[in-house]
Amino acid sequence: MKKIYITVLSLVIVSCQNQGKMELQKAKLATVDSMKQVTVDSMNVEFEKQKVIDSMQIEMTKVKDAKIETQKEVVVVNHQAAATTTTTTTKKKGWSGAAKGAVIGAGVGAVTGAIISKKKGQGAIIGGLAGAGVGAGTGAIIDGSKK
Repeated sequence: MKKIYITVLSLVIVSCQNQGKMELQKAKLATVDSMKQVTVDSMNVEFEKQKVIDSMQIEMTKVKDAKIETQKEVVVVNHQAAATTTTTTTKKKGWSGAAKGAVIGAGVGAVTGAIISKKKGQGAIIGGLAGAGVGAGTGAIIDGSKK
């Protein structure tokens, strides 16, 4: 009878040790999976930030190009025997301060909203709208003070 008890007791101990090893292995796999998910999420956030930055750089390049185009002025002078004719081209107006403020505010607000919010897309939209409103208001005030 003692032999049976000893055999059963040794089987229980061996079985508990194996179960502990299996749980440890499952925990390791769960940790690795969660780390992969965190890495993928952080990469997606970085890609979204870079998209916003790239779009803002494109817009700023367009603004600079438009500014350069408006600064070009052509003066043609024709000298004839009795009369002098001067022709000038009209200078195109650039972006207003309100428009510039709205674009810059929308970009900054979208980036900030995406960084702060847990729902990145929704935060970017809300931040972009708020930033555009504040930027347009600020630009309008600056336009008013220039006049």
